[in-house]
Amino acid sequence: MTRSFLLAAGVLLPASLLSLVVALAWGSVAIPLGELPRVLTGEASALHATLITELRLPRALAAFAAGGLLGVAGALMQVLLRNPLADPYVLGLSGGASVGALLAMLAGLSMFSVSAAAFAGAMLSTLIVFGLAHGTGSWTATRLLLTGVVVAAGWGALISFLLAVSPTAELPGMLYWLMGDVSHARHPGPAWGVLVFVVLAAMPLGRTLNVLARGPMQAAALGVSVRPVEWSIYIAASLITATAVTQVGAVGFVGLIVPHMLRLVFGNDQRVILPASALAGGILLTLADTLARTIIAPEQLPVGVITAMLGVPAFLFLLYRSR
Repeated sequence: MTRSFLLAAGVLLPASLLSLVVALAWGSVAIPLGELPRVLTGEASALHATLITELRLPRALAAFAAGGLLGVAGALMQVLLRNPLADPYVLGLSGGASVGALLAMLAGLSMFSVSAAAFAGAMLSTLIVFGLAHGTGSWTATRLLLTGVVVAAGWGALISFLLAVSPTAELPGMLYWLMGDVSHARHPGPAWGVLVFVVLAAMPLGRTLNVLARGPMQAAALGVSVRPVEWSIYIAASLITATAVTQVGAVGFVGLIVPHMLRLVFGNDQRVILPASALAGGILLTLADTLARTIIAPEQLPVGVITAMLGVPAFLFLLYRSR
């Protein structure tokens, strides 16, 4: 564990810093790398200082936090369900959170209420998907995926209805947000707080999660209180997904790609995978958002488009392997 942890930290921490530097330097207006330290000392030009401190830095931090949250949510759900195809987006949690957030937005509620509504929607979706997929027996990959797809389709229909009855002036912004939009994320502090809290809280449970990954019966035989741990993961996954959706919209496939790739490299020890998923998810979404705002600059793509282009082939590959 120590060797894998040090290897993951040695690779992902510098990569995290590099991704943030790239996000600050690249864009429709390129900023030389040598100019970045000058912003800290107050010697940079007014244009560069404004671009970095008021636009790019909050956006990069919000993207990193949201990506880290989605990575950790995917890792937790894959442990709980013992299925590498589990992901908040695929299983409908993001759809439930989106519906809750949209309802709160249409009602004109505060940002805290929007976050609370997103959490309620994600928790409801969690209960529906996992309850129906479990049935009277154990989870199976086919039952879980089928249930998740159907529930996600139901949320999609409800989202379409909400968009159809929304005021015309608000429709473009809502559509862009639903596809994944980091451009309006100006306050990444709450997302960072949730991310740090969840990772620190989950790290001491690493051994328990390793045992749970073998199956509930084996975990119970080894003294693990299975039901409280499962409910803790349910609630944590819903809270994480709701926070990420509130911050950047319904971004998909980050929680699918990141934990699976990390397990291929660092093994399946959750004491390594959980913090590594936070860093790798942040790196992925930060770089994806940088690409989304530079590939057709000065126009911007929704970051969900970039993650879907990466995630759909990965999902199909994993589904093919799980035959």
